[in-house]
Amino acid sequence: MAHGLADQEPAYRDFAVPPVVADAARAWLATPEDRRAVAEPRRSATVMLLRDRPELEVFVLRRAGSMAFAAGMLAFPGGGVDTRDADRDVPWAGPSAQEWAGRLGTDADGARELVTAAAREVFEECGVLLAGPAADEVVSDLRDPVWREGRAALLDRSLSFAELLARHDLVLRTDLLGVRGRWITPECEPRRYDTTFFAARMPEGQRADDASTEAEVAGWRSPGQILQDREAGRDVLLPPTLVMVEELAGVSGPDLDDWVREPVQVRPVLPVPVEHGDSLAMRIPR
Repeated sequence: MAHGLADQEPAYRDFAVPPVVADAARAWLATPEDRRAVAEPRRSATVMLLRDRPELEVFVLRRAGSMAFAAGMLAFPGGGVDTRDADRDVPWAGPSAQEWAGRLGTDADGARELVTAAAREVFEECGVLLAGPAADEVVSDLRDPVWREGRAALLDRSLSFAELLARHDLVLRTDLLGVRGRWITPECEPRRYDTTFFAARMPEGQRADDASTEAEVAGWRSPGQILQDREAGRDVLLPPTLVMVEELAGVSGPDLDDWVREPVQVRPVLPVPVEHGDSLAMRIPR
């Protein structure tokens, strides 16, 4: 029997807008289209760092309230692309920049930037290094103070990621990363990002920490716990983070490696603010 229109899934999904960004979105909607200022989005990368012990967990940070973007939100480690992330001197193992370009829908230089930025950011923000002395090895012990010094040098930009790896005779293990999506900040936001979401299994022997100055709280949580905390109002997630956590909630530990490596068609998702009477939502196509 044919189903009626009422049985069909809507072609879009609406997300509630956190109060911290609602005022800016309403002001933008109230502005005539020809007078709306739209900031150019900055390319960025974020990493879902995963482990199964035995329950699947992801490393998350609650962004500091002083941050200019997504203050107080629960997020994954990540940040903007640095100009030096395009350095072709980055020691590289795994899929080539050209292969990554096909996955990411960009050119080889753009792919190199994004993959390097993902690895650099996860090291800067939680001390996890997706690199090893050979293409089939990964660093397993980062307790030596030299690694803390390296993180600090990356953060103050006195050292590039390529220089850090070369100093320790390491290669970037690009095969440890998988791509899961791409989201662009709504046009109503004054600070915008074009963010590629990566996933990676936590390297054996390493430990993620909460030393990031950009986070109030950082640690491991199961997807189910994150969704419960959001429902209870203990945490706020922007739509991209929420969608990724919902995906993770359907992944079991034994399937984790396959999920990370699964080929994903990356298409940019751009939420659009819409008003429903007195309420405001961000809408994305399904």
